[in-house]
Amino acid sequence: MRFRTDIDNPATFYKIIQAIEKLQKKCVIRFTETNIHIICANEANEGGMQVWSQIKIDSIFSEYRIQSNSNNEITVNISAEALAAALKSCSSNANRSYDTEEVVMKLAKKNDQAVLSFEILGTTAVGRKVRVTHGVRIEVLKAMDVEKLREPMCPEPDTHILLPPLHKLRTIADKLKPMSEILSIRANNNGCFQLAINTESVKVETEWRNLTNPKMLREGSSQNEEQPDNSPPDPDEIFGVLVSMRSFVKFLNSHAISTTTIACVCNKHCLILYVYIGDVAEAGGVLTFYLPAVIDDDD
Repeated sequence: MRFRTDIDNPATFYKIIQAIEKLQKKCVIRFTETNIHIICANEANEGGMQVWSQIKIDSIFSEYRIQSNSNNEITVNISAEALAAALKSCSSNANRSYDTEEVVMKLAKKNDQAVLSFEILGTTAVGRKVRVTHGVRIEVLKAMDVEKLREPMCPEPDTHILLPPLHKLRTIADKLKPMSEILSIRANNNGCFQLAINTESVKVETEWRNLTNPKMLREGSSQNEEQPDNSPPDPDEIFGVLVSMRSFVKFLNSHAISTTTIACVCNKHCLILYVYIGDVAEAGGVLTFYLPAVIDDDD
């Protein structure tokens, strides 16, 4: 198998992996001819949260070449922390000794160990050319292991809502975190979104109004075709789900790459969050976060 590409936008790639790293120590990356998919699907992950992301090749890479016996796809297990460290060093503002001119990522071997190699070509302040190489150890997954990777099955969401800027949500969530381990996420189809906690000692609710409810239909869904059309739903009906506070706060680390985030509430089942890289219409990719419902006996 062979793989090589230029990284035209290492800063964006770094921010994506940085957000992933805060969720899980290791992740799976699937390289295909048109996209790369970054996956966190470890059941032992905090709160059961999973991430399934899809990034368009031409949004970050160029001179992209891949070849394998598995439909020209290569899937690897990799340390998110080590990958983030390598990508950080690729950024021009990561050091003062040289300016980065080119970053090449390729599949290689080092002491019979498969690695994802990063070659950084740069120029110092006095015009001297430098070459720096980082190798991140990887495990190339077998086809039978790749087949086991399955995106979560979820019902069609009851509501979709465009979230306020994530850094503003993070400010609220950071204040709520010490008060409760469980966070209530609620929304309706009339632009209302709520964050709330409810314990024996404290009850807090923060509400946003006049948000946008985009029309979305997830791939493969046919629920709209099955629903009768004789009674339109009440737009003010609130749908909600209880999720792990820690998981939601970790999700908010993606604020560094988000321009648009859409929350989808499956009532009492799960919360699906789509973080778009760039504007939705021309997004370079999307990170999809799945937060399962927390069962609360008092709910």
